[in-house]
Amino acid sequence: MVLEGSSEALCPPPSLELRPSCHKSQATPPLGSTSQPHDGVFPEDKESVKYGELIVLGHNGSLAHGDKGRRRSRLALYKRPKANGVKPDVIHNVSTPLVSKALSNKSQHSISYTLSRSHSVIVEYTQDTHTDMFQIGRSTESMIDFVVTDTAGGSSGQGGGGAGEGGGGGQSAQSTISRYACRIMCERSAPYTARIYAAGFDSSKNIFLGERAAKWRTSDGLMDGLTTNGVLVMHPAGEFVSEPAPGVWREISVCGNVFALRETRSAQQRGKLVENESNTLQDGSLIDLCGATLLWRTPAGLRHTPTLKQLEGLRQELNAARPQCPVGFNTLAFPSLAQREIVDKKQPWVYVNCGHVHGYHNWGYRKDKGPAGPGGTVPGHTGERECPMCRRVGPYVPLWLGCEGGLYLDAGPPTHAFCPCGHVCSEKTVGGWSQIPLPHGTHAFHAACPFCGTWLTGEQGHIKLIFQGPVD
Repeated sequence: MVLEGSSEALCPPPSLELRPSCHKSQATPPLGSTSQPHDGVFPEDKESVKYGELIVLGHNGSLAHGDKGRRRSRLALYKRPKANGVKPDVIHNVSTPLVSKALSNKSQHSISYTLSRSHSVIVEYTQDTHTDMFQIGRSTESMIDFVVTDTAGGSSGQGGGGAGEGGGGGQSAQSTISRYACRIMCERSAPYTARIYAAGFDSSKNIFLGERAAKWRTSDGLMDGLTTNGVLVMHPAGEFVSEPAPGVWREISVCGNVFALRETRSAQQRGKLVENESNTLQDGSLIDLCGATLLWRTPAGLRHTPTLKQLEGLRQELNAARPQCPVGFNTLAFPSLAQREIVDKKQPWVYVNCGHVHGYHNWGYRKDKGPAGPGGTVPGHTGERECPMCRRVGPYVPLWLGCEGGLYLDAGPPTHAFCPCGHVCSEKTVGGWSQIPLPHGTHAFHAACPFCGTWLTGEQGHIKLIFQGPVD
């Protein structure tokens, strides 16, 4: 192992030296960019092979300002008409001042590792006809297939819509997501294995790991490294849809190796290599980019989730049961799936500490008075309320159906809600997500509602809803 600044660091000869790279047998090498970066991402051919779908947590079906092109809350990855993958080819040992000259070939993909002010290693890549590559990052440049911006979330609720993306329609000025965050490689032949790698190739088809980045020489003679804020991945411990249980968060390197987490997100010292785990994505794998968390769903896993049409059917079934407010005796109704943030007059509200469902009323406050009437926006803080049915005191919030079907673990009836945000889905879905700690900041983890990103509260993080039937 050779660390940055070590006396054992590679000392290049005066001229450029080439030697064949050592190919790994267990994992396919990282991918490069493409001259046709979006072919197959939104295919017109309905028979195209789908590798899987990426869903950004905290957006309940679409971005706050709507899905537009490559900036969206969900993206399906399809087999491209032509392969665009790349794999390691040769290694250059070069003096750092000559790096720009060595990278002058704009058609050649490469990764540059700066070991010191005088020593650098450049790994050149060649085309791989067996893989497709998809790049993810904050940059809106054409080589990025999926533009991801920071997801707002945390301790406050987000109402009916998903958390807003940073900077509105543009990019957040203080974003912690890398412009070229990561890349996913998918094998073009069955079983269409997908693997993830930290960092993406820029417009010059290069990846640069500067002098301050964590980097080292591997046992097989190659170089590897970590990005500034890292790319974290958690694979589910069991099958995501049948036995949902969280795994362990790991960090993925530029070459796709798996490591234990660093002490803090951007520490220069890497964690311990985890040899018995891989960068292969499976249904339910979570990818954290330090500002946004993505969920990977396979076509097989998505078959267990409800479609928008099925969710609309569940909503209509709920409303057809004519739930009533147990105090006002008025009939309640969930608003349409397209309605966000604006509370409907008939919308059901819930006391999250007990689960009793009511219509809206402006009494029962215990502190922080400041109600907002129906038809207005959801208040930022609803205050503590006393349930008139059981006298338990707690938050009182409107209920919203979870509109992003890909976040569901099954297509069961929407009988439970996350606390304290009030997003409604199936019992299995709330039970699964309430167990998963999601990264927050540099080293904190919190379970959160997948529909809005609000941190979960209470003993379980969710509550069973208690509806009052119609009195006829």
